[in-house]
Amino acid sequence: MSTKRMIFLTLSFLGVTAATALADDKSDCSARRDGSSFAACDRLIASGKFKGPRLAKVYHHRAVLWRANGGDIDKAIADDTEAIRLDPKFAVAISSRSLSLWQKGDFDRSLADANAAITLDPNDAKSYNRRGLALRSKGDSHGAIKDFDEAIRRLPGIAAFHNSRGNALRDVGLTLKAEADFTKAIALDPKYPFPYVNRGGIFRNSGEYDRALADLNKALALDPGNGPALAGRGLTYLVIGQSEKAQADFRAALNTRSPYSSDDKWVRQTATQKLAALESMQSAPASAAAEPPASSAVNAVNRRIALVIGNSAYKNAPVLSNPQRDAALVADTLRRTGFAVTLLTDLDRDTLVRSLRNFAQSAESSDWALVYYAGHGMEVAGANYLLPVDAKITADRDIGFEAVPLDQVLNAAERAKMLRLVILDACRDNPFSNQMKRTMTVATRSVSRGLAAVEPEPGTLVVYAAKDGETALDGDGKNSPFTTAFVKNVETPGLEVRRLFDFVRDDVMDSTKRKQKPFSYGSISGRQDFYFVAK
Repeated sequence: MSTKRMIFLTLSFLGVTAATALADDKSDCSARRDGSSFAACDRLIASGKFKGPRLAKVYHHRAVLWRANGGDIDKAIADDTEAIRLDPKFAVAISSRSLSLWQKGDFDRSLADANAAITLDPNDAKSYNRRGLALRSKGDSHGAIKDFDEAIRRLPGIAAFHNSRGNALRDVGLTLKAEADFTKAIALDPKYPFPYVNRGGIFRNSGEYDRALADLNKALALDPGNGPALAGRGLTYLVIGQSEKAQADFRAALNTRSPYSSDDKWVRQTATQKLAALESMQSAPASAAAEPPASSAVNAVNRRIALVIGNSAYKNAPVLSNPQRDAALVADTLRRTGFAVTLLTDLDRDTLVRSLRNFAQSAESSDWALVYYAGHGMEVAGANYLLPVDAKITADRDIGFEAVPLDQVLNAAERAKMLRLVILDACRDNPFSNQMKRTMTVATRSVSRGLAAVEPEPGTLVVYAAKDGETALDGDGKNSPFTTAFVKNVETPGLEVRRLFDFVRDDVMDSTKRKQKPFSYGSISGRQDFYFVAK
C-alpha cells in the first residue's frame, strides 16, 4: 500500500473517530447526568465546532446540569444568559433562566423571563408553571393558580405542576383542593418528596398528626437531607409533646441546604426559633415550672392552633371584597406568632360545619384555640349566625337550615386548655333584610344591624369588629379597618391579650372617625397573662 494511501486511511479513521467522539459528547451533554455530562459539554464548547443557536443549546444543557446536579444556581444563570446572547429567541433557555432566578429568590427577573418565554412560545407548559411560581412568590397566589391550571391543561401528567398548584391553593384557603393536588402529584411520581412534605403540613395543621408523620417520614426516606421535611416533622413532634425528637429534627434541618431560597429561609427561621425556645425552657430553673407561662420561650412551644375563615364569594348575597384578603393576612400574622393555622375561604355550609368539627378535635390537645371569621353574619331573635357562601334566606325560619350558629363556633374552641379566642369581622348589615319574611314571633328586635351581645363561658374571649347592634366597615383599602388594626398590634412584644384588643379598639375608632367601635365579650383568667408575642 502506498504511503499516500496509508495517510488517507489514517486521516479518514481519525475523522471518523473525531466525529464519533463529537456525537458521543453531544449525547452525553444533553443527557443531564453528572460529571461525565459536564465534561462532555465543556469539550463541545472548547471544540469550536458550534456557533450561534447550536452553541446556545450546549450552554443551555450545561445550565440545566448546574441546576440539577451541580447545585450552582449562579453558574446556571450565567450559562443560560450566554445561551440567550447567542440566540435571543431561544425560549427554552429564557424559561430555564426564569426557574433559576426563582430558585435564587430574584422573583421580579424570574417573572420577566417567564413572560418573555411565553411570548416566544405560548404552548410551553413549563413556562406557565414557572410564571406561576414567580407570581406566587410575589404574593399573587390567585394569578399563580391560573398559570398552574394552564400548565396542567397542557401537560396533565407532571407531578411538579400539581405540587405547585397545591401550594397556591393552600395559600388562598382551598385546603381540600390543595390536598387533592398533592395526592395527585404523589400518584404521578411516588418518588417526588415535596408533595409528601406539603400534604404532611396540611395534616399537621388539621390535627391529623399520625398522617402528617407518615407523609414526612416518607419524604425523608426519599430524601434524608430534605430541610422542609425535617423542619415540618420537628413542628409535628413539637405539638404532640415529643420535644427531644423535635430538637433532633430542627438541628438536622439547620445542616441542610435547600435549592429553593424561600424554603431555605423558612427552614432556618423555623428551626432556629424553635430550638432557641426549647433550649430556653430546658435551662430555666425548676421553680419556674410553677409560674404562669408568660415568657417567650413558653409561648413559642405552647400548642396554639387557629382556624381562619374568609367568606367573600357569596352566591345569593352581596359579594364582599375584603374577607379573603383579611383572612390571608391574619393567617400569615398568626403563623409568625407560633400558631398552626388552617386557612379556609369561601366555605359552603357543609364545609364550614366539617371544618369546625375538625378544629374542635384539634382543640382538645391545644393550649390556645383561636377562630377568626370574616364575612357576612347576622342576628335573628337574639341569636348570632355566620353565613356560608351558599346561604339563601327568604324567611327568618330559614336561618337554622342555611347558616351556622355562633354557639357552634364557640363550641369548636372550648376544649383548649388555656385560652379560647373567637374574633368576628362579621358585623355587617344583614344581606337578606330586604327579602326576608318575618315569621318568628320571638323576633322582636331588628335583624338588620350587626350582631347581638354574647356571654361566653369563662376562659373564652369573643371580639366583635363592631359593638353589638352596630355595623362594621369594609374600609377603602385592601383590608378592613378592624383587621388592619389587629395585625398591626398583635406582634407587639409584651402586649397582653386584653390590652391588645384595647389598642385595636382605639386604632379602629381613630381610623373610622369613631364610626366603628370594636367590643370584647367574656372573661379570661385574671391569674395569668397571655401574650401573642411575649416580652
